[in-house]
Amino acid sequence: MSRKRQAQHRLGPQRDPAIDEAVLRAARELLIENGYAGTTIDAIATRAGVGRPAIYRRWPSKAHIVHDAVYPVMESEEVSDDVEIAEEISRLTYGAVALFGDAAAREAVPGLMSEGRSDPELRKALVTDQLEVIREQLGRRLSAAVAAGELRAGVDLDTLLDVIAGAAIFAQSSRDVQDQERLASTLVDIVLNGVMPAGSTTSSDRVPVPQV
Repeated sequence: MSRKRQAQHRLGPQRDPAIDEAVLRAARELLIENGYAGTTIDAIATRAGVGRPAIYRRWPSKAHIVHDAVYPVMESEEVSDDVEIAEEISRLTYGAVALFGDAAAREAVPGLMSEGRSDPELRKALVTDQLEVIREQLGRRLSAAVAAGELRAGVDLDTLLDVIAGAAIFAQSSRDVQDQERLASTLVDIVLNGVMPAGSTTSSDRVPVPQV
């Protein structure tokens, strides 16, 4: 989905899409140049060639601008149950690695996570509500895969999403991994095959819990 379509989708048809596009483009450029902390609304307004009031009519905070600048619109995309669950998990993993590995996203995500930790309403608007589309779709697909015998019962949906998104974010925003193809392929391998030898009968209820 193009940035222009994103802005129109989020902000409605009554606003000038050229201003929306300029602001989001400016935010992305500044994130790459200055990082999240160095990206300010004043700097965005100056780079975009618009006034602060024009920005505040569209977004209530810097976090909202940055979110819209780096994340695509999450829309429901029906996936046929004929698609194997391994293929669907692989697609989701490669997508997460690409999303969080974008140059602007690498700078934005840690800052957005920090702000969301201190502002529950912001976290709900920018994280929880956005993920719900993916969560609902994947949850339905996991249930179908369990019923079809493609997937073992008991796989926790939220933990699966945490593993995929968390690994993609940490590897690229913290460790600065650049080889996205290798990261995605090795993450898919671990998610689908685990770390135990083939044929192992080890189950989660027999794994010792570390004492802390």
